[in-house]
Amino acid sequence: MRRLKYAIAVLSVWAGPAVAETPARPNFLIIVADDLGYSDLGAFGGEIDTPNLDAIAKQGVRLTAFHTAPTCSPTRSMLLSGTDNHKAGLGTMAELIAPNQKGKPGFEGYLRPEVATLAELLVAGGYRTLYSGKWHLGLTPAQDPSARGFQHSFTLLQGGHNHFGVGVSDDPIKGSTYRENGKAVAKLPDNFYSSDTFATKLIDQIRATKSGAEGAKPFFAYLAFTAPHWPLQAHPEDIAKYRGRYNEGFEVLRAKRLKRQAELGLIDASRAAHPPVLKNGGWNALSPEQKRTAARDMEIYAAMVDRLDRNVGRVVEALKATGEYDNTVILFLADNGAEALDINATEMVGIKDRAAAADNSFANRGTATSYIGYGPGWAQAATAPSWLYKAYATEGGTRAVAFINHKDFSRQGSIGTPFLTVADVVPTFLDLAGVPDHKGQFQGRTVEPIRGKSWVPWLAGKAERVYAPGDAIGTELFGSRALRQGDWKITDTGDGQWKLFNIVEDPGETRDLSVNQPARRAELIAHWDAYAKDVGVIIPDQRIYRP
Repeated sequence: MRRLKYAIAVLSVWAGPAVAETPARPNFLIIVADDLGYSDLGAFGGEIDTPNLDAIAKQGVRLTAFHTAPTCSPTRSMLLSGTDNHKAGLGTMAELIAPNQKGKPGFEGYLRPEVATLAELLVAGGYRTLYSGKWHLGLTPAQDPSARGFQHSFTLLQGGHNHFGVGVSDDPIKGSTYRENGKAVAKLPDNFYSSDTFATKLIDQIRATKSGAEGAKPFFAYLAFTAPHWPLQAHPEDIAKYRGRYNEGFEVLRAKRLKRQAELGLIDASRAAHPPVLKNGGWNALSPEQKRTAARDMEIYAAMVDRLDRNVGRVVEALKATGEYDNTVILFLADNGAEALDINATEMVGIKDRAAAADNSFANRGTATSYIGYGPGWAQAATAPSWLYKAYATEGGTRAVAFINHKDFSRQGSIGTPFLTVADVVPTFLDLAGVPDHKGQFQGRTVEPIRGKSWVPWLAGKAERVYAPGDAIGTELFGSRALRQGDWKITDTGDGQWKLFNIVEDPGETRDLSVNQPARRAELIAHWDAYAKDVGVIIPDQRIYRP
């Protein structure tokens, strides 16, 4: 408990006289996986080989009710700002701003200067800051990680790319754009593969800064993988490892994962899982050739997750080699629910054109010249036991795999069930670092207040929940909306129809209680209306992205 005692001690220091000495402050490592499904990791019920992540998860606290925004850049804006994505500038994704949202506050499509980032706050508090991987929070130099508090950075500016590094351009409109410490990268390493290179760059930063002038300072490191986001691309030897594993289909895989989740104590098997929504029928509706292709796509996906895990292992070994591991808080999360986009059927022009120009023949799938996803069947195996997937404010779109690990947390080795949000990370890390809440003012500028809540009392075993039963927490993206209050939730998939669920008794969102409890439904709708007015929600006037 030394670190948590430090956090409590330092919080008191800001309000009173300084103490003679305090324990060393913790390092922080955030690892983000892109579109990873809730049940993909072994520690969360999956069959993919993920021993490094599983070890950290089981030693730490598995967060079974951790929630994000329904897609990537809105989540990342909340992760770094501690406020709602509509206040942080990502009321929607930059690529998908509706006509009625353009030019409106909160819909800039990049991380606004009116927020203070976690990196900026920790630098001011005496930390060294490191970044490697996907940014997706702005394309200009003023929006680069190096301009938002990260002293050392290697970044992909956009939200996706070719995992083997094909298509590099210093013009973000023409291709994938990389920067290192704010300067354009003209050429990637010859052996570039996204997960390998991002991990290597972070390891290099950890080692170089540890031996440098600021080596005595604690660090905040952010490793943002682009795996397993489409296009699904992996090394052939990694794909071969999973050959034949998925021939039984996505419904069988989902059932196996649900069984394993119950065995691990992650779900109550007596509570209904939401049945998958398969518009074109299940596995048996596919032809033999379609089954063969779909199974291969899942093999490629599994290979990407497997390699991501091995790279996490490399980072952990580097931390141990530099003597940093035991004093590092590790937070791992996915940025949203699993991606169900059917690339073959999508009407999104850019994606459709890339898929049409690629060689997606069976023998070529997973290579640098292919462009594929794995579709809604596998995605709903990955979001089990929840309803739907990425882009929706249902549990399947917003309940993401996450865990936090540090040897001094009282709740180490447990499964955590309280409702948590990605906006809580900033206040939690500030608490643990002994850095005060900025209270809306930072380095001479007015910034958005922090809306999330610190997990420190809960991690210390001094509280049983983070949010009070009366706290109302809303979300919205692409017109899909939700609000959580205590055990209750209202959900709208984007059709304008609210459904009411007791999310504790019915985590799969299978029983709409609107008719039974109209007063409660009306009360939660009123809370959502207040939330929407407060943060400036603008419902899009056209369907933008709805897989």
